[in-house]
Amino acid sequence: MKTRFIKSITTTASQTATPMPWTRGTVRAAFIAKRKQPEPQRKSA
Repeated sequence: MKTRFIKSITTTASQTATPMPWTRGTVRAAFIAKRKQPEPQRKSA
């Protein structure tokens, strides 16, 4: 029972590609740049 569980875990882990934090550099940089933009000035009536 235990070995079957471990085998299923290892096969699933080898088939799954989890994105690592250092691989999302361009997406993260774009998000940070968008967040740092100044807020548009609101016009009040």
